[in-house]
Amino acid sequence: MNLAAHNTAYRRPDLYDALTRDSTTATTCQHLIDQHGTAPSASILDLGCGTARDLAQLATSHHCVGVDLQPALIDHARQRYPDLELHVGDIRTVRLNRTFDVITCLGNTLAYLHRNNDIQAAFTTFAAHAHPGTLLIIVTQIAPTTTTTPTRSRVDAAGLHADVTTEHSWDARTQISTVHRTWQLDNGTTEHDLLHRRVLFPRELELYATLAGFTPQALFTNAQDRTGPLTGSTAHFVAKYDPA
Repeated sequence: MNLAAHNTAYRRPDLYDALTRDSTTATTCQHLIDQHGTAPSASILDLGCGTARDLAQLATSHHCVGVDLQPALIDHARQRYPDLELHVGDIRTVRLNRTFDVITCLGNTLAYLHRNNDIQAAFTTFAAHAHPGTLLIIVTQIAPTTTTTPTRSRVDAAGLHADVTTEHSWDARTQISTVHRTWQLDNGTTEHDLLHRRVLFPRELELYATLAGFTPQALFTNAQDRTGPLTGSTAHFVAKYDPA
């Protein structure tokens, strides 16, 4: 699974960090740990940690371990956060032979698994690193993006300057949402991204979690209104490990 071949930001970890510098994901995760976690929550495993930006923020008050499939992202994270424990590994198969108080899977990591058995394998990995009371926090796509016209934006970050056109398409049969991005760089060159993400509808997400021994706790698309209606395509899902 070579995600970097189809995503400019994954080939440029510095660009990825620059584009996501205003992310509030770590803050939201801490609120969810405080609300739903079993106190004290001392350890966190982030599966699909990317450049470890979110994990580094959580590491100020927790012992954190990160795993990502892409060696370049882990190398970048190790240089920026030398005190973090980071591993290259596949979310479907990695085994660290220990359990954690909190497991996170953020940034659409789960959406890059398209087949049902791969998604089930990821939840088996969650369970393999959980003990009773472990909190699972997932951020993933629960509905397709329905925009039918291209959107255009400007990016000036990490030394890259480009006009970006983004197009979306949706295959209801496979539940794959596709993003096609075209980067027209100021230097005259063009780069293309092609992202295929599996949508897991809410009840489907709850089913995978339940079959793996997790009890759903919360699902929301608006971090400011965590009990309101689902109004966006990407959601936070929270569950607690209860294998009984």
